[in-house]
This record gives sequence, C-alpha cells and structure tokens, in this order.
Amino acid sequence: MKKLKNLFDNNQAWARAIKEKNPDFFTELSKQQTPDYLWIGCSDSRVPENKIVDLPAGEIFVHRNIANVVVHTDLNSLSVIQYAVEVLKVKHIIVCGHYGCGGIKAAMDNNKHGLIDNWLRHIKDVRRFHEHKLEGLSHEEKLDLLCELNVVEQVRNICNSTIVQDAWERGCELHVHGWVYDIANGTLKDLDDCISSNAQLAERNLKHQ
Repeated sequence: MKKLKNLFDNNQAWARAIKEKNPDFFTELSKQQTPDYLWIGCSDSRVPENKIVDLPAGEIFVHRNIANVVVHTDLNSLSVIQYAVEVLKVKHIIVCGHYGCGGIKAAMDNNKHGLIDNWLRHIKDVRRFHEHKLEGLSHEEKLDLLCELNVVEQVRNICNSTIVQDAWERGCELHVHGWVYDIANGTLKDLDDCISSNAQLAERNLKHQ
C-alpha cells in the first residue's frame, strides 16, 4: 500500500521551515482560530485561497465545492456559514469564483456528466435567468460572464439565508462580497457586489430586476 511518503516529507520540511522563522507559530495557532473571513470558493486545485490573498493559516475559514454554489437545500454549506457567523463571528463572507471553472463550462454544454448534473442545475438556472445578457457573446465571453453571474447569484443566496438575515437583525457587522479569481494572471476582481444589510440587499435586488 502506497503511503505517499513524498507528501509526509514535504510536511516535515514545511513544518521545520515555519518553526525556524517563528518558533511559537504552531503553539499560538493551536490555541484558537479567530478569522475575520469566511471564504466560499470552488474546489479547483488551482485556487489556493490563503496564497491568493497572502494570509497565514488561521486567518480564513474555508468552504469549497464545485463552482462555489450556495443553495438553501445544502446543509453542508449552510452549516459552515452558521458556524462562521455565530461561533467564529466572522465579519466578511467572500464568494470567490474563478475564470476557467470546469463547473461553469459543464453547465454551459448539453452533455451528460453523471451525478454532478444535479448540482450543475443550479448554475444552469443562473444561465437561464440571465440568457439575455449572454446573447451575442463569444463562447469564452459567455463562460467568463456566467462565472461572474454565478458569484452574484450565490451572494444573493447567502444574504437571503436565515443565518445572515438573523445576524443583520441582531445588528451584527457582516459583509458579503462577490469576487472572481483570474487563474491566468493570479489577480482578483471585485464584482462591486458587497452587501452589508437588508436595506442594501433590497436596493441591489431592485437594481437587478
């Protein structure tokens, strides 16, 4: 049975390097986690959230799935959000999609992909809602725009969740952001879709009608 020795060797070298720079790093890290950020991103291995924003371990609470989708029936993502908001007291929820997303590409075609097609229905719905915005664009332009539209949709879903609604009603400081990561150049794009209250949510909903 393979033990993946190379990964354990990498781990030992990494831990030694960290301790050489900061002997107390792991001692302090093990005491508690108090992140200000919840990152909801895609499972794509090319999108390492801590490295993208250059923050150390312990600074970002993370949930990832195919195409960074958050829906009211997914108890996994909702449990993460509730823990982040009510226990960790995060101040920012970041939904970060990325250009070149395989889930977005699969949702754009008419091929069968198996079980994942049930998950991709959520993205296909986003495509259907915004079909008029995709008309006349090249295939690549459609993929990029659908990536952005999907992020915006997930921001709305999070804001409409009972967790965030209750937090805002309690007067908690909580901001929900929509970003996209460009794998081709390593930079983030802010979709200018930050929502921090029910009033802002209502305003954005009117704007996007």
